[in-house]
Amino acid sequence: MKSGGPAIIGKISYTNSWPVYHHFDPSVLSFPARMVSEVPSVLNRGMATGDIDVGALSSFAFAEASDRLLLLPDLSVSSDGPVGSIFLFSKGTVEEAANGTIAVTNTSATSVNLLKILLEKAIGGQPEYISAEPDLEKMMERADACLLIGDHAIRGMWQNRHYTVTDLGELWKSWTGLGMTFAVWAVSRKSAREVPEAIGEIYRAFAESKRSGLRNLEPVVREACGRIGGTPEYWYGYFRNLCYDFGERQQEGLNLYFRYAYEMGLLPRKVKMEFWSDNLLTRVKE
Repeated sequence: MKSGGPAIIGKISYTNSWPVYHHFDPSVLSFPARMVSEVPSVLNRGMATGDIDVGALSSFAFAEASDRLLLLPDLSVSSDGPVGSIFLFSKGTVEEAANGTIAVTNTSATSVNLLKILLEKAIGGQPEYISAEPDLEKMMERADACLLIGDHAIRGMWQNRHYTVTDLGELWKSWTGLGMTFAVWAVSRKSAREVPEAIGEIYRAFAESKRSGLRNLEPVVREACGRIGGTPEYWYGYFRNLCYDFGERQQEGLNLYFRYAYEMGLLPRKVKMEFWSDNLLTRVKE
């Protein structure tokens, strides 16, 4: 938090995080706060530079800035198998795509690097990657396969008539036996140090919003149907399939992802996951 300014809270604009955010209202906090809703790439930059104090960001972006960030406990967007919104669309098989040209979305590094790990390390391919705006047909005009994530992936799945679709969460699970964490919640170490009471209040508000959102998905499903399309049955299935916890099993899968990313040179250093806790607040008060 900049001196005298409001707390800036980051919100991933994709539907997969909505159950955690639906009941989160910055205006009821005991201090000025403002929410910024963006695609992961924009939030990632804000968290890395300190322009955003606390909020969700992609797992890979956390890794890149882990020396400046602390994870918030028990908050994530994870899957234990199919994730339902991170798809590789290909003209042939995945193995064929692994040695072809792949258009990748420019909105999240986590999924792009997961794709690289799966195609290069798991399958042994050597694809050529080109960056493109997330539009299924335009991407496929230029490439043998394309990666779409979030709401673009969901819409692409609905519109798809002739491409092979591979769910990256499912591919990761079948290769490693573990789930995958795509987004985490974090706080800048600076904010955690300088305004611990505010961070504690924000964290508790997130935890309560998550509990309320998952207890009753109906308003989240209604909003998804109105803004994205699809049926209530589709969205209930989608949200119930995702995991919003961040326990030992989720951490194990994410640690393996970070290890592979480091081994492949995608990350410059090994990642140590460190968590914010109320103990920090206690220590500051002492």
